[in-house]
Amino acid sequence: MLARMNEIVAMIEEMGRKARAASLKFASAPSEAKRSALRAMADAFDKASERLVAENAKDVAQAKKEGLAPAMVERLTLDAKRVAAMAKGVREVAALPDPVGEVLREWTRPNGLRIRKVRVPLGVVGIIYESRPNVTADAGSLCLMSGNAAILRGGREALRSNAALADLMEEAGRNAGLPDDCLQLVRTPDREAVRALARLDRYIACIVPRGGEGLIRAVVEGATVPVVKHYKGVCHVFVDRAADLAMARRIALNAKCQRPAVCNAMETLLVHRDAAAKFLPDVAKELFARGVELHADTRAKAFVRAGGTVRDALEEDWSTEYNALVLNVKVVDSLDEAIAHINRYGSAHSDSIVTADAAAAERFLKEVDSATVYHNASTRFTDGGEFGMGAEIGISTDRLHARGPMALEELTTYKYAILGNGQVRE
Repeated sequence: MLARMNEIVAMIEEMGRKARAASLKFASAPSEAKRSALRAMADAFDKASERLVAENAKDVAQAKKEGLAPAMVERLTLDAKRVAAMAKGVREVAALPDPVGEVLREWTRPNGLRIRKVRVPLGVVGIIYESRPNVTADAGSLCLMSGNAAILRGGREALRSNAALADLMEEAGRNAGLPDDCLQLVRTPDREAVRALARLDRYIACIVPRGGEGLIRAVVEGATVPVVKHYKGVCHVFVDRAADLAMARRIALNAKCQRPAVCNAMETLLVHRDAAAKFLPDVAKELFARGVELHADTRAKAFVRAGGTVRDALEEDWSTEYNALVLNVKVVDSLDEAIAHINRYGSAHSDSIVTADAAAAERFLKEVDSATVYHNASTRFTDGGEFGMGAEIGISTDRLHARGPMALEELTTYKYAILGNGQVRE
């Protein structure tokens, strides 16, 4: 056992060393070279679609045999449409403005020194993720377009799918002239690889974990590399007293039911007491029709007619991420109470207010302490692709370096370039 652990640590160490060396060469790569490589990768996905789906089918069959949760199986599954979407996403990343080299600020000191604050790549980015093979394409393409080397470590349930994707990306990148080792996949399912990666601060600038709370906490514990993360998505929609109720129904149904297993799905519906009698009976009927189980407080239960499962909401429910067709419902007396509830029980991820009251909306947007806040829109839009970023490498609820969906700009840092003509400090 110890020999195996040492072997894995040595392997990860070597991957880190190679990635760091590649990142130094790659940091100044011309934009068109990066774009050309990404377009080649997208073309490779399209050409190998049948093979990718076939490899993925083996992963899916194994996952079902081992009893993987249905939500995780859904995230794992690839078909021709999803492969095409991955290729499209990579092309969209290739078409985005290259942030590297952007001058964020420039000024001249009285002594004539010119100071520039310039965007540069982070260096080496580690991505640790579960289930979703599309993360291999999304994260890899974003890292490469932002001039970073990437070390990807997917879950054991997607080992064949990720290997097939990484093989295509590595070959296309090599043929396009990218440095060797600027994109590497950890191909062992052993968990020691995750621990070793999270402690490789000698080479890796940051780790971005994507998956459930258990995975993220496992990465954070004992990590010496900075970790950019969100633990869970406890998202809210607040239907204000001045809400357009037809709009509120559409938003609530979309936020809960469109894809309930994702981190930006609504977990708690808050309704102002003045809107509850008109809003809750109808929306509950529609939620029941979609198979949603409600966990309601006493006042909300009074407005929910028969037609589905309703349970008493418990204290722990308010901070639970269900990732399923389960929804908390609470009636509140005021905007103040809604904001206080979200700031107490939410996960600082995505929260929305539905209202025609501009002042109420402005207060909500300012006072709810979340990475993304919405007025009259579904929380389901918290996504790099939906924000026009092409794709995302993850969503952060941290406050340092990055917050919300992370894409190209969030994969850069900056340095100061100072231009003189012989100045010395007296």
